Amino acid sequence: MNFPVLSVITFTPMVAAAIMLLMPADKKNETRGVALASATFALLLSFWVYFSYDTAAAGYQFVEKYNWLPALGISLHFGVDGMSTPLVLLTGVVMFTGVLISWGDDDKHVMAGIQDRPREFFAFLFILASGVFGVFVSLDLFMLFFFYEIAVFPMYLLIAIWGWVQTREYAAMKLTLYLFIGSVVSLVGALVMYWTNFQNTGVLTFDMTVLENAGFSQTFQYIWFLPVFLGFAVLGGIWPFHNWSPDGHVAAPTAVSMFHAGVLMKLGAFAALRVGIMLLPEGAKQWSWLIMIFAGVAVVYGAYIAFVQKDLKYMIGFSSVSHMGLVMLGFSTLNEAGLTGAGVQMFSHGVMTALFFAITGMIYDRSHTRQIPELGGMSRIMPFAAIGFIIGGLVSMGMPGFSGFVAEFPIFMGVWGAQWMVAVIASISIVITAAYIMRNIRQVFFAKMPEKLEGHITDVTMLDKVAIVTLCGFMIVIGLYPRFMVPLVSTGVENILRLLGGA
Repeated sequence: MNFPVLSVITFTPMVAAAIMLLMPADKKNETRGVALASATFALLLSFWVYFSYDTAAAGYQFVEKYNWLPALGISLHFGVDGMSTPLVLLTGVVMFTGVLISWGDDDKHVMAGIQDRPREFFAFLFILASGVFGVFVSLDLFMLFFFYEIAVFPMYLLIAIWGWVQTREYAAMKLTLYLFIGSVVSLVGALVMYWTNFQNTGVLTFDMTVLENAGFSQTFQYIWFLPVFLGFAVLGGIWPFHNWSPDGHVAAPTAVSMFHAGVLMKLGAFAALRVGIMLLPEGAKQWSWLIMIFAGVAVVYGAYIAFVQKDLKYMIGFSSVSHMGLVMLGFSTLNEAGLTGAGVQMFSHGVMTALFFAITGMIYDRSHTRQIPELGGMSRIMPFAAIGFIIGGLVSMGMPGFSGFVAEFPIFMGVWGAQWMVAVIASISIVITAAYIMRNIRQVFFAKMPEKLEGHITDVTMLDKVAIVTLCGFMIVIGLYPRFMVPLVSTGVENILRLLGGA
């Protein structure tokens, strides 16, 4: 019997959440210890899956199948391919670093970490993590939706209870309504696929490996591709359905912002790819031009809006819309370069944006402001944070030697091959991104520190430094050694191209 590694990764956070909720409320450090232990365990297992994946064999690996409701064709069917394996690792990394930076600081001047009810906070965060892992490993369409909803539901509570007081209720409700409506639209499309396949074959099944080869008619795919793809792409932050995202980022506590931008937006993009493009490939070919327009607008518009922000968190929030637009742009090319770049970009952007939000949280905890003009001189007191933010900035700009370049260059190559004019327009975002990143680094870290902050700023904690080094490490390794990830993603792309009708 092979070790059911994917089941263990998926349900470890859920079990940890149950244990934490049963612990006494006053045992705050013990709760944090359980959170860190289970996050570390999940991270080690996701490393094991990542490095054990056989790129030569490709296809779905670590497959597990447990019939749950055979009468309806529902099973717990888990497996990972070249597209989902990096995302499992990404979730493990963001979960681990999110726990570290939520730990808290004993310094009375620094309201860092989660001081208010850490037991419930970590429990909800881990239920969300279970949902995320579940989506990335599910090969059953019903279970994919089940885990998708588990991932979205705790988000409301995490923002509404622990979020930024000024906007948390508004942002939490806005996020939940957008994502809920999007997922309902996708669910309708998924159920139509399920029944249509039953009418064609007489077999009730939600198994996506079967539905991949169901051969739905062209007309059916033309009609249902957009509802399925766009319903999921709402969570991916695609224009014009991106509006929930920056508000959600800004209102969320730091670890939740890291999860939200680092992992949840990838959830939407991955599900749009997995269910939309891979199960309805003819529909994808028919509508790719529209997805390309929406994504192209998101890339440039997101960068422009980030450029004019005065709030550091809003800047990163709109930057995420721009960078996730690049992922959707890569998907819309339906060619090898674009899809490979999009696969790497999901990981690269996830790590980069988790780092940005972590450091912004560290700055806010110490200065009690996120307004860029009110900040300055942080590099003198927080050199580690300054270096981390600069590395994140270089990745965001797509500098060679960092993961952003390895991801973005193939995307632009793919877009150029599909529609050169879109590539030219989207490339404007590179210049704008460089402008706002460099301007904000100069102001926040190297300008003169305002008098009211003098003497009040302390350095980041040891746990914060571990989180920064962990996140920076991945961006540098992929940038200097693309073979760490690109061949793996390529095996996933080959399967997508096969479904699209030949590489």
